[in-house]
Amino acid sequence: MAGSSMNMVFDDIQGLARYAHGKLSATSFLLLDVADATAARAWLLSAPVTTAVPVSPLPETALQVAFTAAGLRALDVDDAIIEGFSDEFIVGIAADQSRSRRLGDTEGSAPGNWAWGGQAGDVPHLLLMLYAIPGKLDHWQTTVQGTDFEQAFRLRQELPTHSLGAIEPFGFVDGISQPDIDWEHKQTTNLHERDRYANLLVPGEVLLGYPNEYGRYTERPLIDPVDDPRASILPAAEDDPGVRDFGRNGSYLVLRQLHQEVPKFWQFVDREAGSDALERDRLASLMVGRQRDGTPLIPSSGDPVSNRFTFEHDPDGHQCPVGAHIRRSNPRNGDFPPGVTGLVSRLIRILGFGRNHPREDLVASTRFHRILRRGRTYGSLLTPEDAVKPGAPEEDRGLQFICLVANISRQFEFVQNAWSMNTKFAGVHDESDPLLGDRKPLVDGSATDGFAIPREEGPVHCLHGLPRFVTVRGGAYFFMPGIQALHYIAGQESVQRGAEA
Repeated sequence: MAGSSMNMVFDDIQGLARYAHGKLSATSFLLLDVADATAARAWLLSAPVTTAVPVSPLPETALQVAFTAAGLRALDVDDAIIEGFSDEFIVGIAADQSRSRRLGDTEGSAPGNWAWGGQAGDVPHLLLMLYAIPGKLDHWQTTVQGTDFEQAFRLRQELPTHSLGAIEPFGFVDGISQPDIDWEHKQTTNLHERDRYANLLVPGEVLLGYPNEYGRYTERPLIDPVDDPRASILPAAEDDPGVRDFGRNGSYLVLRQLHQEVPKFWQFVDREAGSDALERDRLASLMVGRQRDGTPLIPSSGDPVSNRFTFEHDPDGHQCPVGAHIRRSNPRNGDFPPGVTGLVSRLIRILGFGRNHPREDLVASTRFHRILRRGRTYGSLLTPEDAVKPGAPEEDRGLQFICLVANISRQFEFVQNAWSMNTKFAGVHDESDPLLGDRKPLVDGSATDGFAIPREEGPVHCLHGLPRFVTVRGGAYFFMPGIQALHYIAGQESVQRGAEA
C-alpha cells in the first residue's frame, strides 16, 4: 500500500490518528443509528473516509467514522469478532455504577442525567465526524451524505461544536501537551534502555496491531481465514501471520460531552483572590498548571509555551502544585526517578531504597498511560473579565472531549481514575482535579473540595469549597477501524487491487 513509513500503512489508517485536522475549524459530529443495515453498509463502502496519507496542498475537508459495539452488531458483524474487543468497549462507558464512580460520573454527571449515551437504549451506533474549512461544511456534509443516507441511518443527535481556536472555554491555551507518535519506529520500548520521561510514544499506544510500550500486542479481534474467507481483505496479524487482524490500524475512540461552567469557575477564583485581577489570574494558573497563554509554570527550554519540561526539580509543587490539572493529566515521569542510572542504583530502587523524595514512587510511569486528544470546543467565548461580572451568561459551553487509545482501561480510564479523580494522587490529601474533580465526599465523610498550593516559605495555602466546574452530558466508547476493516464491516467481498497490506 502507498504511504508507508517503515511498516506503517498510512492509507489504511483513518487520518484522525495522525492529524488533528486543526486547520479544518468547521465541524459537525453526528451520532447515528443504523436504520437499514444493507443501505448502511453500502453507504460505508463508498464513504470518502480520510486517511493518514499526507497530501499537498492541505485538504479542505475530512471525514472520519467510528462505531460502538451496538453499532457493529447493528451492521451484522459477527459476535465472535466483537468478543475479541476489550470488555470496556463491549460493555460501554456507562455500563455499571462502579465504572461511573471511578470515572467521576456521579451526581449531576451520573449517566442517568446524560442527554445521550447514559442508558442502553441511548448509546448511538455510529459517530460521523465531518471537518471543513470555514464556509465549506454545509456543502461537504451534503456531498458526504448523498441520496441514500437517510435510508441508511437515523440521526440521533448532532453534537454542538464551535471552534475557539487554541483556547478552551475556561480561557486557557489548550492542546499543548500531546504525545508525539513514533511513526518511524526510532525509539525502543526496552525498559532497560528507556527509563526517562519522553514525549515520544510507539504507534501501538494509539493503534491496535502494533507493539505497545510494553513491547506487546494489545488484544483485539483476530479472524482465521479458514473460518471466514472474506477476512482475506484484512491485513495479516504481525504477531500471528496465519490469521487476519480486524483491529490493525484501528483505535478506540472515547467521546465525552463536557459542559464547562465558565462563570462559576472565574467567580470562585475571583472571590478567593479578593477581586484582584492579577491574583485571580495567578490562582487560576496554579489550578491549571499553565498561564492563560499556555506558558508552563515550570521553566522550559526554547519557546515559552514549550512542552519540553518535567516536574523533576519541583517535587513539592512550589512552582506547579502537585494537584494541578496538567500535572495530574501528564505527570511527566519515567520508569525510574532522577539519579537512577546504573545497575546498582536500579537494583537499590527496585528493592525500595534510595528515594530522594517520598513522592518519587507514588505515580505510575507516564508513558504507559498517555492518550491522544482530538476534541473540539463548543459555545461562545467568555473572557474572565466578563465571566466575573454579576449576571454573566451561563450558556452551553464546553468540550467534546475525544481521545484515541489502544487500551481504554490502561490509558483513558487509568488517567481519569488514578490521576484526575484520585484524592490521594502523588501524596495530596482530600482533593481531586481542580477542574474536572467531582468533589464527592469520601466514604468517611471527608471533603474533597480543596486545592493545596505549597509555598517555599510559610504554610501551604489551601483553597476550600471548590464547586464542580465540569459536568458530563454524554459519552460512549467507539472503535475507529482501519480502512480495510471498514470495508470488511461494509461487506466488501474481496481484496481490491492495490489495497493489500
